[in-house]
This record gives sequence, structure tokens and C-alpha cells, in this order.
Amino acid sequence: MKERCCNMLVKDSLRGVYAPITTPFLENEAVDYNGLRQNMQVYAQSGIAGYLALGSNGENKSLFADEKLKVLEIIVKNRARSQRVMAGCIAESTAETIHMAKAAEQLGADFITLLPPCYFAKQMTDDVLYRYFTEVAENVDIPCLVYCAPQFSAGIVLSPQLVGRLADHPNIAGIKDSSTGNIDTYLEAAPKDFAVLAGSANFFIHALENGATGGIISLANAFPLLAQQLYGAFVNGDKEQYTALNQKVLTLNKAVSGKGGVSAVKRAMDLAGLVGGAPRRPLLALDQEIFDEMKAILASEQVI
Repeated sequence: MKERCCNMLVKDSLRGVYAPITTPFLENEAVDYNGLRQNMQVYAQSGIAGYLALGSNGENKSLFADEKLKVLEIIVKNRARSQRVMAGCIAESTAETIHMAKAAEQLGADFITLLPPCYFAKQMTDDVLYRYFTEVAENVDIPCLVYCAPQFSAGIVLSPQLVGRLADHPNIAGIKDSSTGNIDTYLEAAPKDFAVLAGSANFFIHALENGATGGIISLANAFPLLAQQLYGAFVNGDKEQYTALNQKVLTLNKAVSGKGGVSAVKRAMDLAGLVGGAPRRPLLALDQEIFDEMKAILASEQVI
């Protein structure tokens, strides 16, 4: 068993806003690596705490293995010195996940993020998932975060009992929760040195008020300064300001990712002057009517 690294210093390093970085593509659907570098130049100056690379917003499952590594390398190399990188290592077998996790560690990622395998969803009991997460954590030297996102894992929701067990492992530092209605149970199950991060703007402030360390917020792809401003107001204890900003963020989030997912996030990035573009098929570009509605809301909220 590894020596415990999941102490308060690690938890403190997970405070703040993280952007779940999108992967830009050219018209022929090749990865637009130069576009990614351009986006990183903006994000590196934004003041956000860091990034989740190769998550759902990054279209992890639509990338080839070599593309994933190059995307991660660009994010690591172009971050600001103070920013941290979480690498999404998402595979169906323990062996493949460990392989990717070791590669991410070698490229300079600070954390590994682990989604439950889901092809055999009915067999993913707490004991099976416990062994999966802990075996990966045993094979890397950087801390791991578990990820609850039933919308991306065939409905699998990590039980608070499982999260409590995982929190005892010396190399599992926290959880990202993108599910609905479970953040409070994870906060209750978490020991003092275990980080809980909100995976949605919809409950970001609620989570912070109840002890979460931060959030991984898709809206930060298009509007990182706004997301950072919201977090800063919370840290400063300015409830009037963060309440008003949170309402703005909720309105924007509903119009963007809440309406069109990754396709909408990318088009919002285009409107904000970043490199967004279309997703890789089978995902389709945002419907024009939804785009027009989104653009009108972004304009009315004075973010474009």
C-alpha cells in the first residue's frame, strides 16, 4: 500500500475552477492542435486553477490513443505555472486504464480522473469498482480522482459507501460529481482530507457552501474569467456578488451546455473568440435555431 498522499495539502491544491477542455477539430475532423494551443494561451491568463483534459467535453471516446496523448501534452506544456492538469483515463479494462494513466503521469499530469467502466454495467458492483479504482491508484504516483457521471457511464452512480471506502486509499484524493442530487451525500461521506468537486455549474455554489473544494465547469471553456470571478466572490465572502453572478452563470449554463451539450459549448467558444467549432461525428454541429437562441441569450447577458 502506498504512503498516504491525500492530505490537506493535496486537497488544497484542488481548490478553484477547472475547465474541462474541449478538443477542437478541423473541417476534415483532424484534431486542430494549433487551435488548442491558441485556446490554452487564453486560459493560461484567466486565473482559473487548471484543467480536466480528455473528459466528456474533450470528446475522450472520439479520440484515437495517440491523439489523446498529444492533446494532453499540449495542455500540460501550455498551462500557467500555477495551474494543474487532471487527465481523464477512461477505458473498460483495468489494464488499459493503467496503461493510459502511466502515460499521462509521464506527460506531466498532476491528477488522474477515473470514470467507472460501464460496458458490463450490471456487474459493476461496489466491490468490483473498489478494486478497479484502487488498482489504478496503486500503479501511479500521482493522485487519482474518481468521477461520478451516470450520463456517461450507463447510469452507474457511485454509492456514498463506496466513496467512503475509496477515500481511505492513500492515492485517491477526491471525487468529481456530475450526477444529479448526490453531491451532499459525497460531502457527508468524505473525510477532511478528501476533495469533492462539483461537476456542474447547476450546483457549483451550493457545493462550495457545503464544503466542496471547487468545480469542473463546462462554461469555463467559453467564459473562464466569469467562472473565476464567481469563485473569487465566494472565496471573498461577498454573498451578494456571488449570488448575482451565480444567477448569471446558471442562465448561461442553461442556454449553453444545458441546451446543446458539447456542440453548444464549442459554439459558445466561437462567439467568445476562442477556437470551438464542431464536434467529431457521430456528434453533430449545433442546430442553427438553437445556436440563434443561445447567441441571443449570451448577448443579453453581455458576455459576447
